[in-house]
This record gives sequence, structure tokens and C-alpha cells, in this order.
Amino acid sequence: MHFSYEKLWHILLDKHMTKEALRTKCEISTNTIAKLEKGQNVTTDVLLKICIALNCDIKDIMELVKE
Repeated sequence: MHFSYEKLWHILLDKHMTKEALRTKCEISTNTIAKLEKGQNVTTDVLLKICIALNCDIKDIMELVKE
């Protein structure tokens, strides 16, 4: 199993927001954005910042994918 952040990218498209704008708004690093793009692990602090910035729930930005 692994986490997928595809929902996050869809929300950004819906809000006409770039990854760079998200990075700036959440004050997260470019390395963290790269980890999200690759579906790698990030801290819950980062996920919380994203949820606050996008005014959404954790389930709105990620999901657990069974292989």
C-alpha cells in the first residue's frame, strides 16, 4: 500500500493554484513538493499546513492506495 496525493493536484487545478503558490502559502520547501509529487512520505505537519491553506480535510488531499 502507499499514499497518493492525486486529490491534492486536482484541488490545485480546481482552485487555479500552482504548486509554487501552494509552497509559498504553506511555507514548505521545494523538496517537500517533490516528495508529494513522487508520492513519498511527508510529515503530518506539512499535511496540516496544506489542509489549512486549502481549507479542506486530509481525505480531500490524499488517499491510501492498495496495490
